[in-house]
Amino acid sequence: MSLLDIYLLDAPILREVAKPVPAVTDALRALADDMIETMHAAKGIGLAAPQVGRTERLCVVDVDGARHVLFNPELVSSEGAEVGEEGCLSIPDVYGDVERATMVRVRATGRDGEPVEFGATGLLARCVQHEIDHLNGRLFIDYLSLLKRRQAIAKYRKLQGEERPLSRKIVPAEAAEHHHRDEEL
Repeated sequence: MSLLDIYLLDAPILREVAKPVPAVTDALRALADDMIETMHAAKGIGLAAPQVGRTERLCVVDVDGARHVLFNPELVSSEGAEVGEEGCLSIPDVYGDVERATMVRVRATGRDGEPVEFGATGLLARCVQHEIDHLNGRLFIDYLSLLKRRQAIAKYRKLQGEERPLSRKIVPAEAAEHHHRDEEL
């Protein structure tokens, strides 16, 4: 397994709609494993393929021991609404309050190529919704008011400085040094 670069806010791939996966292959399982390793090294709880520069409809989540590898995930139902703070590995150190469904039902293809369907509540529901948004070219800042979105982008640009790289390398030591919060989606 290996750590992957995480693409950042200005990378065009983050705004693309990911392509459906026709079949789960060994190469895609290896990608999912690399994504899980990268997500953990970056202290995240979710990661979508576009965030690592890939166009497949694939995301991984690991919340409170509930780890899922999801190919072609879709929300089949949702209930309730709750505002909660979100961050993103592609927009480091920027956070915003986003309204999400409190309960969702997810249908996907699992790591083994078999269909999976499960219900999620709380942080897992929020995380799955956030990652599916990534697969649709949508970021959490898109849910913010125009003023708060502008403030979030300005903060990100200030933190990035003049260089504004399109991706960042993830190394194991970065997990302890970079993030100020315990977890990011």
